[in-house]
Amino acid sequence: MIEANDAKKVLEVIGNNLIGVSHDSNNFQKLPDSFWGYFARGHDTKGTFGVIVTYSEEGKDVDELIKMYEKWVEKNKPKEAD
Repeated sequence: MIEANDAKKVLEVIGNNLIGVSHDSNNFQKLPDSFWGYFARGHDTKGTFGVIVTYSEEGKDVDELIKMYEKWVEKNKPKEAD
């Protein structure tokens, strides 16, 4: 189980990264009109994390992306010993 302090650090890094992205309008030049995504990956001394931010004018795009990742996680989740 992730410790509260570790979770706080992860979210702090993600939040600061996204704030940096949002302050630079060059990050949003020539984006498609209907869909946008952002992926960041990071790590600390204990583990690795990633964050995906997705925007779409069509809600089904976001739903399909979430379903795709849920299937990937289920397929790649380590098997727990009984």
